[in-house]
Amino acid sequence: MHRLLLTKPDGRNLTLYGREPIDAALQAPSPFPEPLNASAHLRWHPLRGEWVTYAAFRQDRTFLPPPEYNPLAATRDPAHPTEVPAGRWDIAVFDNRFPSLGREQGGAPPPELIVPTAAADGHCEVVVFTQDPKSSLGALPLDHIDLLLQVWGERTERLGEREEIKYVLPFENRGAEVGVTLHHPHGQIYAYPVVPPVPARMQQVAQEHFVAHGRGPLQQLIAAELKANVRILYAGPHAVAFVPVCARYPYEVWVGPIEPVPGFAQLSPAQRADLARALKTVLLKYDGLWQRPLPYLMAWYQAPTDGESHPEAHLHAQLYPPYRTRDRLKYLAGTEIAAGFFAMDALPEEKARELQQVEVNLP
Repeated sequence: MHRLLLTKPDGRNLTLYGREPIDAALQAPSPFPEPLNASAHLRWHPLRGEWVTYAAFRQDRTFLPPPEYNPLAATRDPAHPTEVPAGRWDIAVFDNRFPSLGREQGGAPPPELIVPTAAADGHCEVVVFTQDPKSSLGALPLDHIDLLLQVWGERTERLGEREEIKYVLPFENRGAEVGVTLHHPHGQIYAYPVVPPVPARMQQVAQEHFVAHGRGPLQQLIAAELKANVRILYAGPHAVAFVPVCARYPYEVWVGPIEPVPGFAQLSPAQRADLARALKTVLLKYDGLWQRPLPYLMAWYQAPTDGESHPEAHLHAQLYPPYRTRDRLKYLAGTEIAAGFFAMDALPEEKARELQQVEVNLP
């Protein structure tokens, strides 16, 4: 993996990654000449016992621009800079101009309210998967996806070194149906000052299971799924992809290494290469099933960055496409939003069979 660290005119960081050496003379562009000088803050939710982050300045962020104003495309005209330079590189990572977490040095303190408030310590990054605006993560070559897994590992380590960061979550929103505001293939990385509620709950369950059984619940579930061989979409020597028996969404898929590792940085080269194959297989099956780009949310869960050992942790992705049938969308409704109790009107086995029937040919 090759990298080049740069600083944008407005002070934000940009790191370019490539499978080949990168020209050290490249300069970091920015559509914004001056820093944003705005900070997010947290407010405590007394009934749920969790923090909510507020960043009202995000209302001014770029929203569904026409292709000729794509801020994630390589800069062609220096008079109209984008977020990334032209040149030979494969993946770009830069500080989000409109972050949901993070505070500027010397910024305004959190407001004093009737509930506790705090500075929204944290960090948000944008990950540009490729220079090709018409491509997609699933269309990238395997060694390009392998590089992305390495990048996620390095970003996790670098962000996790900060004392205020407790959890790093890489994710991708694909498609306007799940709230995407830029269609260029990209994802984001959120680095949180606390372990967020969902991974915190999964970590608690995993710790209790590990103490009781000597292994984590995902490792046990993967072994059971492989043995049953009913919902498996990919089974390689080191990685697996399957529709989980407990899927809460139609076409929900989990992807991960068979043997547990706490995070991306701990993957062996063989595990990482096979994980890239598993992920590409799933994404190609999604698009092959629908014969068009399928929207989805993909979140990668890994161990907290608290410096502690987490033998219960098991790196994996969970993918949630919003589609229920070929012409209807699955939205969260009363029981899911109000009660957190998911209701499924499609069996995981049925959706697994549909995906299994989509042929995928990998080199």
